[in-house]
Amino acid sequence: MTRTPPPAAAPLFAAVDIGGTKIAGALVDGGGRLRHRLQLPTPAQEPGPAVLAVVHRVLDRLADTADWAGVTAVGVGSAGPVDLADGTVSPVNIPGWRGFPLVAEVAAHPAVAARGLPVRLAGDGVAMAAAEHWQGAARGAANALCLVVSTGVGAGLVLDGAVRPGPSGNAGHLGHITVDLDGEPCPCGSRGCLEGLASGTAIARRALAGGWRPSGEDRSARAVAADAAAGDGIALAAFDRAAQALAAGIAATAALVDLQRVVVGGGVATAGDVLFTPLARHLDHYATLSYVRGLDVRRAELGTDAGLIGAAALCR
Repeated sequence: MTRTPPPAAAPLFAAVDIGGTKIAGALVDGGGRLRHRLQLPTPAQEPGPAVLAVVHRVLDRLADTADWAGVTAVGVGSAGPVDLADGTVSPVNIPGWRGFPLVAEVAAHPAVAARGLPVRLAGDGVAMAAAEHWQGAARGAANALCLVVSTGVGAGLVLDGAVRPGPSGNAGHLGHITVDLDGEPCPCGSRGCLEGLASGTAIARRALAGGWRPSGEDRSARAVAADAAAGDGIALAAFDRAAQALAAGIAATAALVDLQRVVVGGGVATAGDVLFTPLARHLDHYATLSYVRGLDVRRAELGTDAGLIGAAALCR
């Protein structure tokens, strides 16, 4: 009697999400569901080998699970800039990594090397775009811009139905387009960058400069958002300025590549209507050409898991 062999187990992807404050890891299945999620703090101001050691500890923990045997590839989303051709990263917020050979170092991890697993790299904005296009608010959109507005501003592009990272992996890096010709110098070397006006760091800085005084010790954009929601005029003005800068950048991108949808996520987006109401108002003033009017702007759906889901999406 011939027996039908059991179906092969569905593949799993190991995902690592590297940022300036945390390094997260998980195993992700073909439906975008996370298993064995963990997170460790990033020693961002320490030398590069210390940061790599945390990445390896995350991989150690994942490799110790029974599910590791089903992993078919490793996806890594990292703060950027990244260089896909060389497999290197140079995160602005991790000074110990400049031209750091992250792909080679992850591939050399014993559990990865033992099975010859391929390693895929993307910048964090591109990873977020891949995640939202696969499982989130950009599903079904052929042309979309996905933004991460947090301590910085990152983004990724979906064009003709696919995530397009560009040759270097940095396409869509909206945070470093100039929206203020006479603006402040940016750490990237340019001036008047969107990130310097719309990031959480910029919102808190503008509010404090305008005379906002937090009721407690929290001086972050989260506290500014809470006061803005309560009607504080200075806090509202700081968010309005950020929304105006975002609207200018979004409208310019829409005019350039003919977008259908814009997805906004990241910590600043959790402010909700405090951000999205002025963003819609300013888009009415900046997105005026017939083919960019009425952009479909949505809030990201995947929250803090977007980086991990996006890293896995790179492997599909």
